[in-house]
Amino acid sequence: MKKKTQFMVIVSAMVLLSLAFFSCATAPPSKSEKEQQQDSVRDMANKTLSDLYTKHPAAKDAIAKAAGYAVFSDFGFKFMFLGGAGGSGVAVNNASKQETFMKMAEFQPGLGLGAAKYRVVFIFETMDAFNSFVTSGWEAGANAMASAKTQTEGGALAGAVTVSKGVKMLQLNGEGAIVGVSLTAAKYY
Repeated sequence: MKKKTQFMVIVSAMVLLSLAFFSCATAPPSKSEKEQQQDSVRDMANKTLSDLYTKHPAAKDAIAKAAGYAVFSDFGFKFMFLGGAGGSGVAVNNASKQETFMKMAEFQPGLGLGAAKYRVVFIFETMDAFNSFVTSGWEAGANAMASAKTQTEGGALAGAVTVSKGVKMLQLNGEGAIVGVSLTAAKYY
């Protein structure tokens, strides 16, 4: 039993150390690197929206009528008792078409093993909700996500959850299908 506990502590420490190294940047990207990263995020956002509109055409109208939207691509993993995800995205003001490039981080405690890539789309019904997201970011804890899961949309935005006042969220898998929201403790900044 003691060896098993020691093994778990060592594995957990290695996972945490890996997350720390993954999240630290060694040097700020050069201008061309930054532009390449932004182009990559734009491409991901365009592909995500295209996939969403193909499978759920009503989402196109909802996003067009919204004050703004944000699209994130996240890669997550889970090993033993620890899990996490990291990614990047872009928030777009529909009125001005101004883009704000952002990051996200997520922590998923609990037993599991595996890795997954998914995409998240936020729809901001009001400019206040959009501006708050862009300037202050957004944080979700387990309680917030449990509450959001009880407020799942039907109809035109089937599968969307209301995550805060004026903000709906859709989580898509690799094929563009809307899946249940599974964020546990996430921060968008």
